[in-house]
Amino acid sequence: MLGEYRIEGRRAAEIAASVERAVGSGELEPGQLLPPMRELAVHIGVNPNTVAAAYRVLRERGVIETAGRRGSRVRPAPATTGRDRIRVEVPEGVCDVSAGNPDPALLPPLAPAFAAAAAQGDRAPVLYGAPAVDPDLARLARADLDEAGVPDGPLAVMTGSLDGVERVLTAHLKQGDTVAVEDPGWGRTLDLVPALGLRTVPMGVDDEGPRVDAVREALAGGARALIVTDRAQNPTGAALSATRARALRTVLAEHPETVLIEDDHAHGIVDLPLHPLAGATRHWAFVRSVAKAYGPDLRLAVLTGDEVTVDRVRGRQRLGPGWVSLLVQRAVVRLRTDGALDTRAVAAEYSRRRELLIGALAKRGVAAHGRSGMNVWVPVPDETGVVARLLHAGWAVAPGALFRLNEPPGVRITVSTLREGEAGRLADAVAAALRPVPERTYV
Repeated sequence: MLGEYRIEGRRAAEIAASVERAVGSGELEPGQLLPPMRELAVHIGVNPNTVAAAYRVLRERGVIETAGRRGSRVRPAPATTGRDRIRVEVPEGVCDVSAGNPDPALLPPLAPAFAAAAAQGDRAPVLYGAPAVDPDLARLARADLDEAGVPDGPLAVMTGSLDGVERVLTAHLKQGDTVAVEDPGWGRTLDLVPALGLRTVPMGVDDEGPRVDAVREALAGGARALIVTDRAQNPTGAALSATRARALRTVLAEHPETVLIEDDHAHGIVDLPLHPLAGATRHWAFVRSVAKAYGPDLRLAVLTGDEVTVDRVRGRQRLGPGWVSLLVQRAVVRLRTDGALDTRAVAAEYSRRRELLIGALAKRGVAAHGRSGMNVWVPVPDETGVVARLLHAGWAVAPGALFRLNEPPGVRITVSTLREGEAGRLADAVAAALRPVPERTYV
């Protein structure tokens, strides 16, 4: 069953290390079936409980997965395999519309806000045992959430959206549980779920968010958790419409034990209203980051949810980092209260740039998606070829493989730094890259 490789060890830790070494070296390949626990125990002369403990360690480390009577096998996609390896190297002189970053020119200056926060800290230094959430930040966040229709709940502060997503998943799920994820979806989320030893089930997405039939199928199939991006979905720009949100709430009501996680990472840069799903299930979490509006280096997101979920998240956070720096929290408060960012103007500018590109593509017969945010998704027949041809034409776009599980190929274009006149030139290049390549004949 394992070819030439021999699993060795007398203790659980030694057996687990033997398997993990073989996976790392490639002697055990992804998807390869491991021996039944009793069979391996007889083979190496140990108690079956020792092998069971070794397999449990390997599952917890994300090295193997177990599917009941079908046995244990090496994970099809090892948790250490990140999508960052699928990237485009941008040569000098090529216009980079692949990175997904906000426009630095639309970010507010940080120095005054941090100076004021530091002065406040000098007057009253933050010590161990201080409240984990700044009261002014809590007040502002709660007012925003109330206005958006997010149900009342306790607050926690995370180091970004993905930190919040991870903590909620680990608070409720166990190894082998299934999580429904958007497809195409945020690559980091698609990597995070299997890294936690969880299974992913893809949900197709259209311009209004996850498709109702896909969500229904995922939940009926046993998905324990559902992750939804409310607006500016990455990479497609999808945004939950009121109609879609109502339909999804109806589906979720039929599965009240589902853990619902909503990511509103683009708050402050989108001009479409929020239609939250929060509260449709017993356990839910809503996380909102400041990174897109105020800068990616501000590692801060506010999380709310039902009392059990937030209590578990806070409890685990206390055992790790303890809290997110009050200096950062207070700087964000100053940015908000000083009006350092005109969110309506920023949202309108990103919308204008996005619509310019989508309109230019449409004039050239190229279909594209992007209801909100700073990204445009273009379906393509040949991802690798289109990316290469665009790079040759002077444009670096993100390959859809960074974001896809089962959905057809595409490329993501970030419009945040597109300048006047560039949308037409980029659309010309995309249209040319999509044309069939003439067949060559050799004589």
